[in-house]
Amino acid sequence: MIEPMMVGMSDAEQSRPSWTFFTNHARVLSVIARDPEVRVRDIAAACLLTERAVQAILVDLEDGGYLTRQRSGRRNIYRVVPGTEVRHPADRGRAVADALDLPEQELSSGADANAVSADAGEREFGRHDRMDSGG
Repeated sequence: MIEPMMVGMSDAEQSRPSWTFFTNHARVLSVIARDPEVRVRDIAAACLLTERAVQAILVDLEDGGYLTRQRSGRRNIYRVVPGTEVRHPADRGRAVADALDLPEQELSSGADANAVSADAGEREFGRHDRMDSGG
């Protein structure tokens, strides 16, 4: 059988699998959980998506009850809603926080969003990123 040629695609793009383990929605939610004050532009860069795609995903997540959005001046502050469940029937009853390894107890306790974000980043990367530490 002859393979169809993908016009305009690099070798790396052609060799990439046709599916991914995490959905774009999960990626966006994970980025927001780590930094509730993240900009759409930065979410797009982190998830390798367009800003327009991220905006549509944010609407989906907000409409689905997975996050809330609050204006603070010219910026948005996002909050992952604790206790929300994964939508797929096979995962019924599984919390989104568990699926994405988010700090559910900290989200539900009303802890400061920046503290939750810092704790999540430290757990994920095993280090502290502090401005005053010189690096």
